[in-house]
Amino acid sequence: MLADVHLRINGEDYALTIDTRTSLLDLLREHLDLTGAKKGCDHGQCGACTILIDGRRANGCLALAVAHDGAQITTVEGLSNPDGEELHPLQRAFIEHDAFQCGYCTPGQLCSAAGMLQEVADGWPSAVTPAADGSGTTIELTDAEIRERMNGNLCRCGAYVNIVPAIAEAAS
Repeated sequence: MLADVHLRINGEDYALTIDTRTSLLDLLREHLDLTGAKKGCDHGQCGACTILIDGRRANGCLALAVAHDGAQITTVEGLSNPDGEELHPLQRAFIEHDAFQCGYCTPGQLCSAAGMLQEVADGWPSAVTPAADGSGTTIELTDAEIRERMNGNLCRCGAYVNIVPAIAEAAS
């Protein structure tokens, strides 16, 4: 069965007719040649396909495109400024901290980190966030906080030792 879907992806509008079983990941990679998000496990377990849907982190392999008609999608290609001339602070920090080895998981790590930093800015607690005292204090982005919030993104090379400081630097 086919359906029409309208999406705003990295600032550009798209109107597509797609099979209703098409995931956002497959739409991005196979229909639009946006190959930054990677197909790792295709079961929502590794985070290599992490994208932002209306500013929130999501596994592109689990999100059906028709369920997100009208959504704003950001992929790693859309993190830099619109002309692509200036990298996002997270992208610069990952380079400076050598926070990748093979790079396969890096696009998902970057999108997840961007979404996570927005969650922190919005005051969303995690499982390790200390209980709020009601004084309106901001969430301290400790290494433990970063690790907890990024736990859905796996790196098979083990670059975590550099990923956490890169995110911390970009957040500061």
